[in-house]
Amino acid sequence: MTSCTRTSNETTHVGGDAHIAPSPLPDRNHGPMWASAPTETEIYGGGKNNMVQHVRSMGLIGLAAYEVSIECYLSGGLPAFDIVGLPDAAVKESRERVRAAIKNRNMKFPVSRITVNLAPADKKKIGTLYDLPVFLSILAAAGDIDPLPQDAAFLGELSLSGELRPVTGALPMAVGASKAGIQKLFLPAENAGEAAFVEGLTVYPVENITQLLAHLMGKEQISPVTAPEIPPQVMIGPDFAEVKGQEHVKRALEVAAAGGHNILLVGPPGAGKSMLAKRLPSILPEMSREEVIKTTEVHSVAGLTGQTRPLVADRPFRSPHHTVSAPAMTGGTSNPKPGEISLAHNGILFLDEFPEFSKYVLETLRQPLEDGQVTISRVSGTVTFPSQFMLVCAMNPCKCGWYGHGSGRCQCTEAAVTGYHSRLSGPLLDRLDLVLEVPALEYDELRVYVPAESSTTIRERVNTARALQIKRYQARGLSCNAQIGQPELKAYCRLDEDGEQIMRGAFDRLGLTARSHDRILRVARTIADLDGTENIAAAHLAEAIQYRTYDFRGG
Repeated sequence: MTSCTRTSNETTHVGGDAHIAPSPLPDRNHGPMWASAPTETEIYGGGKNNMVQHVRSMGLIGLAAYEVSIECYLSGGLPAFDIVGLPDAAVKESRERVRAAIKNRNMKFPVSRITVNLAPADKKKIGTLYDLPVFLSILAAAGDIDPLPQDAAFLGELSLSGELRPVTGALPMAVGASKAGIQKLFLPAENAGEAAFVEGLTVYPVENITQLLAHLMGKEQISPVTAPEIPPQVMIGPDFAEVKGQEHVKRALEVAAAGGHNILLVGPPGAGKSMLAKRLPSILPEMSREEVIKTTEVHSVAGLTGQTRPLVADRPFRSPHHTVSAPAMTGGTSNPKPGEISLAHNGILFLDEFPEFSKYVLETLRQPLEDGQVTISRVSGTVTFPSQFMLVCAMNPCKCGWYGHGSGRCQCTEAAVTGYHSRLSGPLLDRLDLVLEVPALEYDELRVYVPAESSTTIRERVNTARALQIKRYQARGLSCNAQIGQPELKAYCRLDEDGEQIMRGAFDRLGLTARSHDRILRVARTIADLDGTENIAAAHLAEAIQYRTYDFRGG
């Protein structure tokens, strides 16, 4: 029996049978006989730059912005393109938009295994704003461009041809970028106007990726956007001069505008409730810079800003239909967006046909009216939006609208009237500062053609009164009497002896609660501010009480 081994050919003879052993696989730790183990690139192939590349961007949860780091790694293996880090469907679809944009701009898409991580990986990434930073991270990882500057952030949606499309939430993300120490922000040109409003941040408007790459390579610089000036706030909407009669209602609306108070108008059809409410924006006080920024942030997240309207400089006026749902009113869905009460922040929420709204919808207003914000809780997390608004409501005294009218045309029973009023809960009515009856006009009042006081004149008085309040509460971070709490009530709403007697009588006679007691004091403080007096006089308190004497039990 012969046994022979030939090392060179790896042929083994055993018992006269010959077998050809397969060549050994590479051993990366030891190797069979060669001096050093081959690298992964030598075995599988790969890109020319396998370093992890980082691109800074931003994310948004409600109005709270946070920094997102786009990490890209090109490795060997079968070509693939994966995005990780809790991306939603829109972020995952960016793979196809980025791939098409690169190819349509005559650039080479890496034939590698591409892994993109959106850090921090424990926060859900939502929207199309990550298209641009993902695109840049791939080019940087492939070595086609230099690493991106670490003092710059990028965001924007890509079209298939490489154009940049606007995204929502540009202003709050710009505010967050500035707080994170980012000095330069590259984003779509349509979003640049609102983002440039943030101080200490250089904003570059980008039209397409060719323009951006030329800037990054130093070939052709993009001119940064100059921060826009807040446009002058002029009177908007119809004028109070067009309203005939109803002088006591105009006075109540002036008080409400000066102090930011909630008001309910009750009257028959055609009395002018909606007409008066729609003229209220024309006498609202001008917004401060801080109010403009916060209001614009809310509208930016909702996608209501753009190149032609980068800033919301006039106080909002929102008037949803009575069929509105609770999520539409407060904000909601799986990715919470601002609802009507947040879109009315620093402005007016007008609810016409007040009792016709769903009772569930109306009850959702109670907490925001007290807190000035609304918190939306979902499985994915909790989001808080501001909701400091004036609630202005209008309703008929009964279903047919003519209860208590001298014509006697109302056919509603007492039970029907009570049932109609019962749609409004006591706690909700208790959060209204002024409840006013708006009577139908008589024929002689309709035929009068003498112009009434204009909105411009009324607005001057409102601005003067609001300026007093801003100065008074500046150290406390408040802007109007409707926002003050117990410390301010004790300090600025003291009553003299006559005022104490009037308040005691009203408290017992009208059955006031502690909340309605405080709201009367706030309204009296506003009336005193309109008169330019430091102390609340008995006349101011009596007028404030008069605005809460409407009896829902008797019409």
